[in-house]
Amino acid sequence: MVRAAPDEVVVGPGFVAFVRDVEPQLRRALVAGFGVDIGREAAAEALAYGWEHWERVRQLENPAGYLYRVGQGWARRRPLRRVVFPDSPVGNEPWVEPGLAPALRALSLRQRQVVILVHAMGLSQAEAATMLGLKPTSVQNHLQRGLSRLRIALGVDDET
Repeated sequence: MVRAAPDEVVVGPGFVAFVRDVEPQLRRALVAGFGVDIGREAAAEALAYGWEHWERVRQLENPAGYLYRVGQGWARRRPLRRVVFPDSPVGNEPWVEPGLAPALRALSLRQRQVVILVHAMGLSQAEAATMLGLKPTSVQNHLQRGLSRLRIALGVDDET
């Protein structure tokens, strides 16, 4: 970071590239856990924290995972902790099973995050593990349990 004036901070290209690479996954992970509104705000707060502490954050082994934890902490301190997913599509969005939103809300936080990150957002299990700061085997377990609970809630037979 380069200081331009006593009260002005100019962000270096390293932070800009970091945000470009990390922001979508960070936002998706937080939205998956805390709903659209709180998740987006938490991602913005986490990135603001990362900007303020960039000299330290950039040296971490997993800066994206660290900022996920910052955003998670921010979201948990909000008065409304209920996860809000829309119950039905609006406008020209594709049809979605009406029972999906309530079934997702019924999953544990980790199961919901992993299912959404892997199946809705297209992250690999390894990418989800890195973002959430979990072991790949934990992601696999949460994914299997979450999908099993969703199948039961939606009355869908297992694919096997």
